[in-house]
Amino acid sequence: MNPVIKGALAGWGLQGAEVRLIATRENQVFRVDHGGGSLALRLHRLGYRTDQELRCELQWMAALAEGGLNVPAPKAALDGDTLQTVEGVQVSMLDWLDAEPMGQIGTPLVLPDRLGLFFTLGAKMARLHEISDSWTPPTGFQRWAWDRDGLLGEAPLWDRFWENPTLNRQDRTMLERFRTQAQTWLEAEEGAQDYGLIHADLVPENVMHGEGGALYFIDFDDGGYGFRLFDIATALIKNRAEPDYTDLRAALIEGYHSQRTLDMSALDLFMALRSVTYVGWIIARQAEEGADARNERYLKQARSLISAL
Repeated sequence: MNPVIKGALAGWGLQGAEVRLIATRENQVFRVDHGGGSLALRLHRLGYRTDQELRCELQWMAALAEGGLNVPAPKAALDGDTLQTVEGVQVSMLDWLDAEPMGQIGTPLVLPDRLGLFFTLGAKMARLHEISDSWTPPTGFQRWAWDRDGLLGEAPLWDRFWENPTLNRQDRTMLERFRTQAQTWLEAEEGAQDYGLIHADLVPENVMHGEGGALYFIDFDDGGYGFRLFDIATALIKNRAEPDYTDLRAALIEGYHSQRTLDMSALDLFMALRSVTYVGWIIARQAEEGADARNERYLKQARSLISAL
């Protein structure tokens, strides 16, 4: 057995458990079956988060679970800490969710009651924001910020999208102009925008659906402080190719407003802002398999959303 997994199981008193790899994205996720129950073991991506940032993520998730949101609650190890380091790898353990992803990025959604699920998605997002606003983070709470600097500054969270090395002159000019215009708008309007803790990655793979239409949110790696419209944009942007996208978007917004008010008038701008972050994100992944196709898809999406403003 992998020594990291073996050490993690010992840290939670789960020696002899059955372990199966479930997903490999930014983190490796394993299903751990022991004593008639199941848990999710996460091996965190090396160097992506500090110990303090991960502990804060787990504290936030615990607060959301206590507030009634369907998220996997962290499980403390035998020493009482929710985060362990084994062989130099950060590991954590969460509740196992008996649910399936809403979909896969790049694959058409196959869902029962599509509009009902998107209504519920919007309502659950509103609850996430509401619970987060009512929660008092502990002293030393650290998460990154999807604020004006994090999106458009000199060192954006997901890299300098306007310097993507694959850009032609026309695309570079378009992205530089958009960056300048978006900075000007945010400088004037950011004070009026709803801002607080957001998930920031509610793409189909990170929204799980279970029996009775229940929805669960997973993978809070990119969560932090940000504009609530940015959260809405992230949940919508991967579904733009759906034939009923207009109805799905309306259902999500209606669901959100069933729980919480939010001015949606600048949503199209935040859709464009979300699109350019992916143009930056792919820069460091140009050597990965499929990167060329993803890069072109991200650029095409950015062109479409920026030109629509």
